[in-house]
Amino acid sequence: MIAAPPFLIFLVGAPVVLLARGRARRVGLVVLAGLALALTLLLPEGVGWTVRFMEYDLVLLRADRLSLFTGYVFALITFLGVLYAAAFARPWLHLYALLYAGTSLGAVFAGDVVTLLIFWEGMAITSTLLVFEHGGAAVGAGYRYLLFHVLGGALLAGGLALQVVESGSLLLGPVSGSWPSFLTALGAGVNVGFIPLHTWLPDTYPRPHIAASVFLSVYTTKAGVYLLARTSPAVEAIALMGGAMAVYGVVFALAQNDMRKLLSYHIVSQVGYMVAGVGLGTVEGINGGMAHVFNHILYKALLFMAVGAVIHATGQHVMDRLGGLGRRMPVTAVTFWIAALSISGVPGFNGYVSKGMVIAASEDLLPLRVLLEIASFGTFLSFLKLGYFVFLREGDTPGRDPPWPMQSAQVGTAALCVAIGAYPALLFRILPAASAYDPWTPTHLLEAGLVLAGAAATFVTVGRVVLAPHEPRVRDADVAYEAAGRALVRFTQGLARGFAVVYDGFVAAVSQAGRSARRLQTGDLNWNVAGVALGILLVLLWLLWEGAA
Repeated sequence: MIAAPPFLIFLVGAPVVLLARGRARRVGLVVLAGLALALTLLLPEGVGWTVRFMEYDLVLLRADRLSLFTGYVFALITFLGVLYAAAFARPWLHLYALLYAGTSLGAVFAGDVVTLLIFWEGMAITSTLLVFEHGGAAVGAGYRYLLFHVLGGALLAGGLALQVVESGSLLLGPVSGSWPSFLTALGAGVNVGFIPLHTWLPDTYPRPHIAASVFLSVYTTKAGVYLLARTSPAVEAIALMGGAMAVYGVVFALAQNDMRKLLSYHIVSQVGYMVAGVGLGTVEGINGGMAHVFNHILYKALLFMAVGAVIHATGQHVMDRLGGLGRRMPVTAVTFWIAALSISGVPGFNGYVSKGMVIAASEDLLPLRVLLEIASFGTFLSFLKLGYFVFLREGDTPGRDPPWPMQSAQVGTAALCVAIGAYPALLFRILPAASAYDPWTPTHLLEAGLVLAGAAATFVTVGRVVLAPHEPRVRDADVAYEAAGRALVRFTQGLARGFAVVYDGFVAAVSQAGRSARRLQTGDLNWNVAGVALGILLVLLWLLWEGAA
């Protein structure tokens, strides 16, 4: 049986696909992603791939239940995302997307610190190139995106380096010690969007090409959750941060008019559930957090696909300029509602299963449970808003369903959301640990039903008016970053002026000394000689006085 690292297929095959043209490239894209998916699904548990480098063993492939679980969904959504992107003749987008997927899989299957950091930085570079590919406003957002991820990579490298020094081993595993744990969690936290380190995400993801947004919604944040599960389980502060992310993201999502920005804030919120589960550190919590990784990747990619189809058909990014598309784009509308019901945790759809697992695991930490329930309420409210104003309300926005590759990707992803929601055993059998969670108990159904009913009632009674789309007036934590940036600029300008004053004074003093030296050699010589003579005379008079006394 073949047991090679799946990233090899992407890193070797992507440049080859770039050289192809037209339909050959599109077919090559899908074939390449299909091969990587097959290789990942066929990896046997426990297999490894180690290479010797400078007297160290680098583990390029470690296939345990945690890495396999994450790798399965990464490879699966890469295949569906490539199918969606094949509708567009953008060879550089295809190249960067494949390399991004390959480096992400490399990070997930990395068994040692060095390999992880190489692929971690590779993820940052390839995803930045994917953002840059669209040009325009995406370039500025891409630079900021890169700055954040360079910072996160440096923090992560520092934490893991300290861990290697303390443990004497390069193998990747649970991190111990205050500083190694703090720096590693903070480095991963940049990727997952810890508050207030999250602002790069809603600023970046709405700006690149619609196909690029599908890929961006998948790998970076979920690789961060995977790394937290691998290195930092059972940290209550991380669990509570997850709860804060869940509510914070929902609040800002509700205020958005731009469709992709609303979805981006919901990445912050939904990743909060994953972080909460992993932070709890229990078997149920880690299972729930990682199950939500799997389900979220499916329904969030589908949401970006559906919204991307709307943007592709209408040229509009904002809700207040849309309406009535449910009749004109039926396939897109149906797949959108499947994804919306999934992310909202409606029974029968995949999000209900994993969201319920995380909430159930938080029973012993009441503040966290309350935060997660509030976020569930706001999530359904957000997607009722998005679905109503784009697809259901009266309007005459022209549009039609996208080309068949895009439709195929949407329908395939939607089918997986429904299949896992209706038959959760498909997910449970590949979880990192065995799970006894039963999503169909009356208690779980009642809890979910009450939250969903409350959100629906709120939207029907007041939400359509209060949440009517308009340009938001609220500002995110960017306000603090901008204020700090202005203060830093003023400080450095003042410091530069201070240095200039000191430098100018020094130059003036040296110049004055030079002029004095020249005067000493010319016309002012007599005055200086007279002064010296007077000084000598005074000294002699003092000596005579002392001698007479």
